[in-house]
Amino acid sequence: DVDRMGRTVALNANVAVRSTVKTVLMLRVMLGLSWELTLLTCIEMPLLAIIQNKYTNLSKELKEQTQECHAQNKDLASQTVGGIQTVRSFNTEKDELRRYHVALDELLAIKRRSGIFSAVYLLIRRMVSLGIKMVMLIQARSLISSGRLSIGSLVSFFLYQKPMSANLREIMYCYGETMSTVGVISKVLSYVDRTPKCKKEGDLAPEKLEGRIVFQNVTFSYPSAAPDKPALKSVSLEVQPGRITALVGLSGSGKSSCVSLLKRLYEPQEGQIILDGEPLHHYNQKYFHRKVALVSQNPVLFSGSLRSNIEYGLRDCSIEKVKDVAKKIDAHDFISRMEDGYDTDVGESGSKLAGGQKQSIAIIRALIREPQVIILDEATSKLDVNAEQVVLKEVLAHGRTVLIVAHQLRIAENADHIVMLQDGSVQEEGTHEELMRKKGCYYRLKEELFSESG
Repeated sequence: DVDRMGRTVALNANVAVRSTVKTVLMLRVMLGLSWELTLLTCIEMPLLAIIQNKYTNLSKELKEQTQECHAQNKDLASQTVGGIQTVRSFNTEKDELRRYHVALDELLAIKRRSGIFSAVYLLIRRMVSLGIKMVMLIQARSLISSGRLSIGSLVSFFLYQKPMSANLREIMYCYGETMSTVGVISKVLSYVDRTPKCKKEGDLAPEKLEGRIVFQNVTFSYPSAAPDKPALKSVSLEVQPGRITALVGLSGSGKSSCVSLLKRLYEPQEGQIILDGEPLHHYNQKYFHRKVALVSQNPVLFSGSLRSNIEYGLRDCSIEKVKDVAKKIDAHDFISRMEDGYDTDVGESGSKLAGGQKQSIAIIRALIREPQVIILDEATSKLDVNAEQVVLKEVLAHGRTVLIVAHQLRIAENADHIVMLQDGSVQEEGTHEELMRKKGCYYRLKEELFSESG
């Protein structure tokens, strides 16, 4: 959309200016030869403009539909290719092909309708131009008979009239093309003009951050969800610095929602999240995201080397610093054994690395930024027990605040504080031993998972 808009505007602006200047100069000469014939020539312009306006309105609507179909087809193809393993696993190649054919048929129908409108428009425009020319010939004969126009002047007039009409058509064409891309332009500008729903960022960037996090009666609903079905309901909890706090609960209990709000990917509808006594939106965005790091279960790696992924977004980061952090979590050895070491290409989305290796690289990428708060969303699930303990020891160093989203209670058992979430609300809090003695939600979840594993 952006490329097309740029090409259309740049080309049409050039042609329109050039044709307008030439038309004005030719009109001045033609008026000197015969104002009557010039008037008839100029009558053609408003008639064609009326026809052009009608066609443009229809064309604009069809172009918008075409762009929408192109976007949907591209999304459909991307989803199918991106999930080709799932498609093959469920033997749904023919179903996906059928879906794509249906989408292409919709696009073809719109293109066919657009072609018909274009053909009718060109036919009407040609007929109007032919009619005007016939009237001009009749008027020219009358002027020559009365002696008000010589044959030489008539020939000169027509020599100017033909290129001037061509210039007028160019102007009309540029106008039509520009108007037909209004749908594209409006679509692009709708993204440009979007205003963030997050509160305006502040300028707070203290040299020292303790990392004390407090959720105060936080209620949150996703934009696509119904307001009466919030993901979080009046959640209040505290994450202490220098300790490991684990969020546990079944799928859909609100763990990921807490993480999304803490990283300011969304804003709560009610309540607020406090970091060292200040609401999150009081902090400078770059500072905040540098001090609060997130490592997910399936980290995103970009095509390129291991080092470029670790240094992602950082400037002047030395290889010595990269190696030092890697050594602290026992990742330096497996990286060194690779063919090109830290310059090894990871492939698209890290496809050349194993799951545990990808998680190790993501953890190094987070630690090298020296954050004060680290969120681990099942970030060590593919590491062995020894490697996991080394990582947890390192992330706790320097009094960091550690928040773990635990889908496996084995990880939560070693946490200093456990928060049990259920249906978007805090049900229980305490250590593993305290919650097991209570024999509440956490105890029942533990017993249920133990029975399933047994």
